[in-house]
Amino acid sequence: MTSATAACVLEARGLHRFFRRGDEEVAALRDVSFAVAAGEVVAIRGPSGCGKSTLLTLLAGLDRPDAGEVRLDGVAINHRVATDRTRVRRASIGLLPQSGGLLEHLSVRDNVRLAARVRGVEADADRLLDAVGLAARRRAWPSELSGGETARAGLAVALVGDPRLLLADEPTAEVSSAEERALLQLLREGRPANGATVLVTHSDAVAAAADRVLELDEGRLAGERLPEAVPA
Repeated sequence: MTSATAACVLEARGLHRFFRRGDEEVAALRDVSFAVAAGEVVAIRGPSGCGKSTLLTLLAGLDRPDAGEVRLDGVAINHRVATDRTRVRRASIGLLPQSGGLLEHLSVRDNVRLAARVRGVEADADRLLDAVGLAARRRAWPSELSGGETARAGLAVALVGDPRLLLADEPTAEVSSAEERALLQLLREGRPANGATVLVTHSDAVAAAADRVLELDEGRLAGERLPEAVPA
């Protein structure tokens, strides 16, 4: 699939983001444009400090670009006020942060239930946890989970309500090699069937799980390629 695909869910148009560092203005993103179609998994790959995290916050509506726009299902979200962006994020975007994003004072199941209440949807927490292999850990506290279990629980939370857009930030950064393979399989199988998935990563293995790979370098898109198989 390409950016010209008709069933476009997510589109970034000419994104620029600048930050102040003392008296110097630093460009975190420069003219970044791409699109993701329904059912597609795209990896944004690049080294630390290349602008991946900044791009993710713009796609999630957590920050606003200095120029350009982010469109979800054809509607620009970055021009909206913060409360409206929050409403869009709750209704349409599932976010899997690097640390899992779980609330420590709630059990794994109650984290999923809370996400459903916040998003105003009905969700079977036990079914979602079973789908990610955590049925036996639903009553566990986040502090009792391994790195892989934390990532899988975070994925269950992100998938509540079948979001149109799933964003994952270095989803395998804190897991073992065996857990990485299992989590990537879950990401492929559990991705929104009619939505878009974006994986932000520096990992070759994560990039290999995508349909397309966009290379980000010093805030610019440096190229697009098909994923390459990673030796087991």
